[in-house]
Parts: sequence; C-alpha cells; structure tokens
Amino acid sequence: MTQKTVLVTGSSGYLGSQTVAALAQRPDLNVVALDVREPAARLAGVVYEVADIRAAEVDGIVARHAPQVVVHLASIVTPAKHSNRAFEYDVDVNGTKNLLQACIAHGVRRVIVSSSGAAYGYYADNPEWLVETDAIRGNDSFAYACHKRLVEELLQDYRVSHPQLEQIVFRIGTILGPTVHNQITALFEKPRLIAIAGSDSPFVFIHDQDVVGAIVHGIDSSAVGIFNVAGDGKLTIHEIAQRLGKTCRVMPAGVLRAGLWLLKKLHLTQYGPEQLDFLRYRPVLLNTRLKEEFGYTPKLSSAQVFELYRASRQATTP
Repeated sequence: MTQKTVLVTGSSGYLGSQTVAALAQRPDLNVVALDVREPAARLAGVVYEVADIRAAEVDGIVARHAPQVVVHLASIVTPAKHSNRAFEYDVDVNGTKNLLQACIAHGVRRVIVSSSGAAYGYYADNPEWLVETDAIRGNDSFAYACHKRLVEELLQDYRVSHPQLEQIVFRIGTILGPTVHNQITALFEKPRLIAIAGSDSPFVFIHDQDVVGAIVHGIDSSAVGIFNVAGDGKLTIHEIAQRLGKTCRVMPAGVLRAGLWLLKKLHLTQYGPEQLDFLRYRPVLLNTRLKEEFGYTPKLSSAQVFELYRASRQATTP
C-alpha cells in the first residue's frame, strides 16, 4: 500500500482536531498535525509539529515531511479579547502566503483551504442564493470576511503563477455541532433572539462532520475548484427562534446601530455598528456545485443540523 502524507494546519482548533482524528483512522495516510500550540491530546500514529503559521520553521516542516496534500485550516475565527486587526491580518493572510511558498518550494501536489461564505460579504444586494461564480466582496469592516477575501485573491494569483499546485477552496457556511461555541451560537443562546425589522436574517448551516467529510473527500478526489460547503436549505431567524421555543426581539436597524455604537464607545462590547450588516445580510450558500461537480453530498440539511445542535444544547442545559 502506497501511503500518502497529509499535513493539517490549525490542527488543535475545533475543526482541525476533528479532521486530524478522522484522518488518523486511515491506514493509508501519514498525518502531520501543525499548530501554534500543543495539542490537548496526542493521537497514535500522528506526528505533531508546533510552529506559528507565519514562521520560517513552516518551510522546514513542509520540507521534512514532504506532504502530497496540505489541509490549511489555520486562521483567526474568533479573535481573543485583546486581539488587533494587524495581528489577525498577519496570521490569516501572511500566514497563508508563508505556507503556500513552502508548498511550492517543496513540491506539494494539492492544498485544501477553508475559506468561508463570509468571503462573499454581507451586502444588501447579495442574491438570494450565492453561487461560486458570484463576486467575493468580503467587507473591509469585518476582519474575518475581509481576510477571507484577501486569502482567496492570493489563491487566485497562485492558480495563475503556480498551476501545478492543485487547489480546493471551501466556502463554508455556519458550522454547527454538539460542542460549537462561537459568535453565532452566542446569539442563539440569548433569552430572546435579536431580529432586525425588515430582514429575515437567513442562515445556512453545515454539520462539522460534513465539513470533515468534504475535506477527506478532497484528499481522495481528483476534483479541484471552489465549492460552497453548506447543508440544503436555510432557516430564518424567526424559524430558529421558534425551534428554540423563544421569541425574537425585533428592532429597527437605526436603533440597533446607535445602540452598538454607544456600547462600543463605552467599551462594553467589542462589536460596533458594522455588526448590523452581519446580522441582516447573511450570505446564503447554494451547494449544487459541491454535490454535482465535487461529488460530496452533505448528510444533514441546514434544518437537520440545527435540530442536532438544539437537542445537544437541551441535553447539556441543567
């Protein structure tokens, strides 16, 4: 049996640790896990490397292990309390560039990159369903969305200058699973959900195991390209509230914008008026290309994965 070496960056993160666990079950793979911090637990058969994705050591790690495939998951998803935009840009964009340079220098065949539906941006004129040929306009006011756009522009440059490096770019919807805790799930855990007058704030969800499944499929498949990763269908903020047995607090956009401005000015929240667009102009991802061209069909729809998340929350709530 010919073994393939796969290197996973961001391997200690929520998605990275699950990806490494899935790959570690494969006897045909050598798995290298790379993260800036030590893993909480080490899996048998996995080689662990500790390095900052921006560091020169990354080149040596890629050279030493000579992976055929690199799965790049390292990015700043939820910034720490005292984080800043320059640091986040350095990790997200310069870290990706550092890794890509190492991939080119040492003959990596394929790179799989976790982008986000946020790369499309939060705009009033987004189509009802976004497809991969729609423009990526990630808002400058949202570091995460902006950096995902910049990373994708960098990847586009590499597709032209280094076509020998195959690329799979996943624009991922809102990930849900039993232990997910992020900015979006925090909204759902409030006693009342915030809704903005005139907006349904639709969400598309994807089960964490479906994201892992798509990554594994990308390692085995010959397909390349850009793919929306989301479950079938969408749920509005009002449908989500109903499923949670809660109500929505509907607020005029102007009132909410002023309130966020004041709270941020008083240092009572890290979120400013720009969060208004994050809430009301959700990118809604169509997954047709993922299923028909890439060959991976998510096992759970948006509604099904939300029900799984809801049930797991109820089971752990005293």
